[in-house]
Amino acid sequence: MSTSSETVTAPAAPAPKAVRGTRLAFRSAVLGRPDAPVLDGVDLEVAAGEILTVVGPSGCGKSTLLRTLAGLLPPLGGTAEVDGRPLTGPSADRALVFQEDALLPWRTLRGNVELPLAIRGVPRAERRSRAEAWLARVGLSVQAGQLPHRVSGGQRQRAQLARALADSPRAVLMDEPFGALDAQTRSGMQDLLVEVLRGTGATVVFVTHDVDEALFLGDRVALIGSGRVSAVREVPRPRDRTAFDDPARAALRRDILTSLGS
Repeated sequence: MSTSSETVTAPAAPAPKAVRGTRLAFRSAVLGRPDAPVLDGVDLEVAAGEILTVVGPSGCGKSTLLRTLAGLLPPLGGTAEVDGRPLTGPSADRALVFQEDALLPWRTLRGNVELPLAIRGVPRAERRSRAEAWLARVGLSVQAGQLPHRVSGGQRQRAQLARALADSPRAVLMDEPFGALDAQTRSGMQDLLVEVLRGTGATVVFVTHDVDEALFLGDRVALIGSGRVSAVREVPRPRDRTAFDDPARAALRRDILTSLGS
């Protein structure tokens, strides 16, 4: 994957369709596979429209938590819930975004963004219009007709974000989506994510191992370690990546790093 540095901007484009975010929750949940449980006693609620970031060391269960919310792994005990009802499997209302862009190499960026709409039977003209609106919103109008291997890693991730949001999901589940990007492109993608989510109403659960990324993006930060969700902390606002000397933010950063053993 190309990780060349690039400036990421979101040009003027039609506003995203507003949706009602979904409320996600775990109640005394045990998460993992039958032969390898990794998290126990998980009690966690994500409010509708909230951005919850999840941090922890490698192998602690962050991705397992996300895949359970996506409906790909059933809880081994307790419950996972969507709007107060048991979560029973995958749904178009919950979009999953991986670190690997997962674009189909034989489809153009436009074709990739249209794909979930086509699967759902959205008429051709409508899905083309929605795909082009989202590609414009993430700054890819010029590249819409390109195949994935013809664009940079950052541009592929922007296309994946557009694909995830084009079908107006009520929740977006993101598994370290910017982890393979260089620092400048990663920073730009974080800004872009905040910009394109503004007004959508979607709930976001964003897994990362980067504490600064978690603090910039999250309304709250959930800490995972030693087989459990050890704490959930509110993030001071306003959102400002230059506010390193803000006492409340600096104290929270120190607490998180200490809890993670860094």
